[in-house]
This record gives sequence, structure tokens and C-alpha cells, in this order.
Amino acid sequence: MTFVKPAVHHKRLEKNALGLTVRDYEGALSTLCAGCGHDSVTAAIIQAFWHLSIAPHRVVKLSGIGCSSKTPTYFLREAHGFNSVHGRMPSVATGANAANRELLYVGISGDGDSLSIGLGQFCHAIRRNVNLTYILENNGVYGLTKGQFSASADVGSKAKRGEENRQQPIDPVMLALTLGATFVARSFSGDKAQLVPILEAAFKHQGFALVDVISPCVTFNDHVGSTKSYMYTREHYRELVEADLVPLRKPIEADGARAATTQVRMHDGSLVTLRGTEPGYDPTDRDRVYMRLREIAKAGEIATGLLYVEEGGADMHEMSATTETPLVEVPFEELCPGAAALDKLMSQFR
Repeated sequence: MTFVKPAVHHKRLEKNALGLTVRDYEGALSTLCAGCGHDSVTAAIIQAFWHLSIAPHRVVKLSGIGCSSKTPTYFLREAHGFNSVHGRMPSVATGANAANRELLYVGISGDGDSLSIGLGQFCHAIRRNVNLTYILENNGVYGLTKGQFSASADVGSKAKRGEENRQQPIDPVMLALTLGATFVARSFSGDKAQLVPILEAAFKHQGFALVDVISPCVTFNDHVGSTKSYMYTREHYRELVEADLVPLRKPIEADGARAATTQVRMHDGSLVTLRGTEPGYDPTDRDRVYMRLREIAKAGEIATGLLYVEEGGADMHEMSATTETPLVEVPFEELCPGAAALDKLMSQFR
């Protein structure tokens, strides 16, 4: 059952550039377990959209199957939405983006939905560089089917009933780096201060933006021995870089007392400012990022922050030379010119 929130706004709520309050970016009341990390991710998504003054009706939210895939119900009730089948959200998002490139696409998935049944779909969305923010709510278990290990469960991690995982995990961040993703980040659902600006930067990125979020399952994977629990993540996560989105309409500010900054200009002209917690870390060097993340993983730590970003990468539309006019606006006669036109085209390949 879905519970609708009352549409009553406090008159003192702050408004963004569109005249909307945070409440205008909310959805239905969550039916997830109390304390679920996914609800914290939802709160961060709402905050990021509100802060960027993105009109809800210009957003398309998509999901597959699983606890994570319920998340789109809980934010942007005025947005377009599509809940697809298990593991198939990336192909639905690709098709929707191909039809209308002018909307902002957000895919919500989980480690089971993306790294098991949907692994092939996930890989090809990265490879095509679909203009999509892909939020992977990663808890290491199948919450809807009573807590079996997922493909992201670490070796040695213990299930609630005591059994230990012996299979090597699939790390979505490392996978995305090897497949050529142009934006790769990781955060923790319990660290809203870090997650919100990462999401803002992802929404502004042109191309595929992966945001892997460690999001503990309070029912099946928040116990001693779990490597995806709140306690374990808080004790082991290491902020590799601190990210902040600096829109052009605001002055760029930097704290001189902190580490040196690295600025990456996004496609729309805005800047992502990275304040490194490690001297010399370069978020634009894919090979060095990959090597550093392996070193951190071997030390038993979890690297977080905006880990990699590529400037000037061509998205799916640019690589495929598609029309700048959204397909939904192209007249039927041009989309389907008839058998004669098709025969003429095919003759070029004979």
C-alpha cells in the first residue's frame, strides 16, 4: 500500500529559484523498514533537486525490482516514472532517452537488480554513455527475499543467520571505471553532507553518472559481521575527495586553510570543485584512480567521494549522430518514410 502525504506546506518554508519548497519535491510516504538507508538516499535526492531548482516535470525516474526500486515512489510526485522488470531498467532508460533527449533521467537500482540479473544491461548503459544518473543503493543482500547474499557482498561478510560469504564481490565502481564510465562516485546513505553535492554534480553531468551508495539494510544486514552495516561503514569509509557543485550563478569560494582544490568544468559551464583529502589525487586520471581504489580496498577501507570524472565525453546521442529534435517531436512521415525509402537505404549496404 502507498500512503500519500498531506499537501500542506508551512508558509515559512524556503523556496528555490522556481518558487518551490522542498515539499514540492517529495512523493508518497515510504513503506520501507524504519531506518532503511534507502530513505536517507531519497531525502538526499529531494534536497539535490530542490537546491538545483530543477522542475519536477522535466525529470524521468526509472527503476527495476527490489527494495531500491520502490524509491522513485517517494520523491518527485510530479515527475514522469516507469517501474520496469527485474534488471531491465537500463534498457528502458536508454529507449526513453533516445526518444526524448531533453528530459533529465534518473535510474534507481540496487545491487541485486544491477549486479546479478541486470549486469549485462548495466554494462551496456555505461558503454553507450547514456545521459543518465544511475543511483545504485548498495546493501549487499536481497531484502525482499529475506536477506540472501547479493553479488556485492564482500568475502567474509556474515549473514544475519551466521553463514559467511565466500564468493568474490562485484564492485560497481571498479566495473564502471573499466567500462569507461565518465562519472563515478561512491557515498554512504548516512553521510548526507557528502551525498547531496555528489548527486547535484551527477545531475549536471552530460553522460552516464554512477553514484554507488552504501545503504544498509536494517532488517537483514545491519549486524556484527556485516560489511554493509551502518557501524562497519562508519568505521571503514574513507573520504578520498570532498565534492561540491559550484553553479555559475554563484561566486566560487574556497577555504585557503584546506587542501588544494581541483576544478572540473562540466558541459553546461558549471564547475565541480574537488578538495582533495589526499595530496596529488587526480580524479581525471582513470588508471591512477583505479590503482588507488584497489590499494584502499586491500587496506579494508571504502573510498568515497567523486572518484572519477571525464571532461568532454560524447554521450549516446553524439556517438550515434541522432537528430537534435527529440523523436517524440519528429513527424510520423519522417520517422516512417515508407517501404521505398527503406529499400533505398538498404541498397547502400548491399
